[in-house]
Amino acid sequence: MPLERPAGRRSLASEGEQLAAEHLARAGYRIVARNVRADGVEIDLVATRGPLVVFVEVKTRSGRGFGAPEEAVDARKCARLVRGARAWLYAHGPRHARARFDVICVEPDPGGTLRVRHLPSAFDATGC
Repeated sequence: MPLERPAGRRSLASEGEQLAAEHLARAGYRIVARNVRADGVEIDLVATRGPLVVFVEVKTRSGRGFGAPEEAVDARKCARLVRGARAWLYAHGPRHARARFDVICVEPDPGGTLRVRHLPSAFDATGC
């Protein structure tokens, strides 16, 4: 999909989340929630594949001016996502579900086409 300059960062972020969800669906995941809040934490995507629940942080960038997208998922962000995931599982998930934390990076290639990079198991419940 060619990169079109959206009106603002929110539009680019929304486009990135949509591309991430489509990527996961093509890979056999089922998206069960988008942009949900749990214990005050926003979780971009919650997906399942079999008994596995995957909490996905989507980082979309228009370029590398501020570094690689995954660099924005620091220890503090990891801890928040773990807290939110625990709250979401308590409210919605199977009690003994296996959980995983992925990061999906969306950024333009040199030709301007948005590309998706999926980093499965980017961190665990002990942090980054």
